[in-house]
Amino acid sequence: MRGGIMKHFLFCGAAIIGLALQPVTAFAQEEHISGSNSLGITAPADAFPQEPGSDYFLANYTQYEAYLKLLNQQSDRMKLVNIGKTAEGRDQWMAIVSSPENLAKLDEYRDIARRLAKADGLSEDEAKALAAKGKAVVWIDAGLHATETVTTQSQIHVLYRLLSQNDPETLRELDDVIMLFPHDNPDGLQLVADWYMRKDDPKQREFGSIPRLYQKYVGHDNNRDSFMSQMPETENANRVMFREWFPQIIFNQHQTGPAGMVVFVPPFRDPFNYNYNPLVMTTLDEVGSTMHSRLVSENKPGSGKRSVAPYSTWHNGMFRSIAYFHNAVGLLTEIIGGPTPERIPLIPDTQLARNDEPMPIAPQEWHLKDSLEYQWFLNRAVLDYASRNRERLLLNIYKMGAANIRKGEQDSWTITPKDVDALKEAAGDGPPPEEEGINPWRSRGRVASSLYSELQKPENRDPRGYIIPAGQTDMPTVVAFLNALIKNGVDVEKATGSFTVEGKTYPAGSYIVKTAQAYRPHVLDMFEPQDHPHDFEYPGGPPKAPYDITGYTLAFQMGVDFDRILEGFDGPFAHVPGLIDTPAGKIEGSAGAGWLVPHTANNSFILTNRLQEAGVPVSWVMQPIDAAGRNFQPGAIWVPNSAGAQKVMASAAADLGLDAFGVATAPSADTMALTKPRIGLVDKYGGNIPAGWTRWLLEQYEFPFSIVYPQELDKGDLKDKYDVLIFADGTVPGDEDSLYRAPREADQPDPKDIPAEYRPWLGEITQDTTVPAIATFAREGGTVITVGSANRLAELIGAPVEAALYEEDGNQRKILDRREFYIPGSLVTAHVDNSQPLAFGMPDTVDLFFANSQSFQAKGNGAAPVSWFDTATPLHSGWALGQERLKDTVAVFDTDLGDGKIFMMGPEITQRAQPYATFKFLFNGLFYGPASAED
Repeated sequence: MRGGIMKHFLFCGAAIIGLALQPVTAFAQEEHISGSNSLGITAPADAFPQEPGSDYFLANYTQYEAYLKLLNQQSDRMKLVNIGKTAEGRDQWMAIVSSPENLAKLDEYRDIARRLAKADGLSEDEAKALAAKGKAVVWIDAGLHATETVTTQSQIHVLYRLLSQNDPETLRELDDVIMLFPHDNPDGLQLVADWYMRKDDPKQREFGSIPRLYQKYVGHDNNRDSFMSQMPETENANRVMFREWFPQIIFNQHQTGPAGMVVFVPPFRDPFNYNYNPLVMTTLDEVGSTMHSRLVSENKPGSGKRSVAPYSTWHNGMFRSIAYFHNAVGLLTEIIGGPTPERIPLIPDTQLARNDEPMPIAPQEWHLKDSLEYQWFLNRAVLDYASRNRERLLLNIYKMGAANIRKGEQDSWTITPKDVDALKEAAGDGPPPEEEGINPWRSRGRVASSLYSELQKPENRDPRGYIIPAGQTDMPTVVAFLNALIKNGVDVEKATGSFTVEGKTYPAGSYIVKTAQAYRPHVLDMFEPQDHPHDFEYPGGPPKAPYDITGYTLAFQMGVDFDRILEGFDGPFAHVPGLIDTPAGKIEGSAGAGWLVPHTANNSFILTNRLQEAGVPVSWVMQPIDAAGRNFQPGAIWVPNSAGAQKVMASAAADLGLDAFGVATAPSADTMALTKPRIGLVDKYGGNIPAGWTRWLLEQYEFPFSIVYPQELDKGDLKDKYDVLIFADGTVPGDEDSLYRAPREADQPDPKDIPAEYRPWLGEITQDTTVPAIATFAREGGTVITVGSANRLAELIGAPVEAALYEEDGNQRKILDRREFYIPGSLVTAHVDNSQPLAFGMPDTVDLFFANSQSFQAKGNGAAPVSWFDTATPLHSGWALGQERLKDTVAVFDTDLGDGKIFMMGPEITQRAQPYATFKFLFNGLFYGPASAED
């Protein structure tokens, strides 16, 4: 899971001499891998051009799919289910494996799993009866990250073994467990396998030079989309896990393993997220220990846990971690291996056995089939645990859900690091209270028990629920937020009439999300700010990097207005049965002259693009105006009346949820006529993930655009083809003197080693060639938009702005030490000047996603601050050291360069397509830059 396409090569395997002097024997039960069997199941060796797991061979998805269909015909232990379409239109298959008797009653067992997981209206006695009757449900996936080839090739053999073996353990597992074997990324497997197999000489095969992302838009970030569910594969998976099958164990398989070892297996390192039920963690430790023990008992050395890898259980965005917020055990393994043999080197630090590395491994040559054997026993361990603990797993998921419902029905408190800090502050610096018989070492850190009330202040109670009022300025985004919750199994209600709670009246159509539900941890995590613990390498040392990010509260990112309700409440509420359609907008008044549309809804950009596609003129009203009986803030969209406009406007109101207001006369205020922008989105060979997310966004909002590679930039004359160039985070290389976070780079292939169609994609942005071409483009009237680390380019081409976050080292500016400033992916609040075109339609303040980003200060004329930090405590969700350094620095600048514009956006305003509240910075820039150049 670490890194991107080149991750497979970043870690070597492990080595040891003490406990395993003989090479590990792969395919130990060879008779189960190939040849005939009594059940008539075709072995992998007989179904593929070459046996999956063999050196220098990768089966692709077409072959995998065909084998699944063959197994489905041959075995009464399997049912094949299509769970949906992928981004590229393939069928995403899931094999359900169990005993024939269980498969005949799948609907009954699925209903039992649902009732126990949701826990609503179910007594403990009823739950015990259902648990005794039900079957454990286990999800074991493959292929999420397509260059991690062990998982897909091993799943083929795992399925074959479970369908063909008749040993007592297999039969017991089939009887006790319903096993879900989905493929997470069919498109990626097809791409990677075909790329690897393209060369006839096996010794020349590799997939490190794959030309594009292995998920159409987001590549490796397909494992960061879980709570958003925007990619189709993620939505398909979440529907199965949290709305249809409710597995008690979710096993998400990855590679590559930690250096000096074969495989990482849970338990994980701290911190774990304080929102979920602790029974999740204790059960996870049980299952992880069972997996380690199974490997050791099978003489499979080289497994490690906790400290050998950076994986924690904080972030909600991953397949295995979202499980914790749904009361399920989420497992992650990271294993070495691949079709090209490698060598496990000798790393001295891995030689000494310890708790986190119980059985070291000797240096040896390693083959894909070796990893497949490990995968088999890891799968086997999970299934054996589920079988032996079937009834307990079913009852425990009920217990967690029921406990969550009870917490949501009464006063409860979630203790966060800030609460603990406040308790320590209340205790003061005095000596601990003396208590007779307490050893001094046990008194360290003690405070008076009477101070426990500091942790249960009434105002700090967890909410009983959240009310999202109807009539917000961007209801389509509100619906997108609610649908993200619903896709993850959260129960949402809608008011059928007006109601009053805590003295405030809410209109019909408002939405309610109560915390008295089984998935309460997920609800809290999406509405409440994350308070990540201060985590340091050692006291006084540098911060320990979190696994992924620390602050991501979805309601904040999407700009959704809601009220936290601390007391129990009810009203005329109806359960929302499924995904919510965008509510239709309305057209009011007679459009004698045309229509005014507020700029506040993101969908207004779809309207603008559709109007321009139809050849209808569109303008922005540059000042606030009063018209049609209402006040319009700066940026109102003006559409003159015409036959073409009438058709688009009617459709927009129905489909996009936009309100339009007809007026008899055109606005008297200044207007800016918008041109249809020619947009170039910069990408590079291998694919840049933030550019991929941006591509997806541009498609969703119907912006026409082209992908631009460095070779085209270097040719110059860019103004002949483009009006706007977008440089997403990570598209501009860094250097050792840069004050901007350096993007992860991968070596590019020799042009002669790749097909000719991909050679124009090669190249990098360079200071000698590319920078002058882009500077000329801007000076001639072009617009350059730089996001995140790409702002280094803005400085290089001459923007009158400089980085603000640095320290002086003699005459040299250096990036701040992590002990002084560290914000590793958090939400920080900034002020917005929404009278400026770049911020039209935005509120006065906004939460920005800040991931060790840069902030700015002006160094000359022609730089207008658009969004800046006006407080020393901007952190809203996550973790921040030295946040006071942001005060009075600028997050977003509108700068002039010659006849053109440079829009500098330090934070990642489109990060993973989650912060809907900051999309307008980009979308406004796409229209405003070219329009201002026309003026």
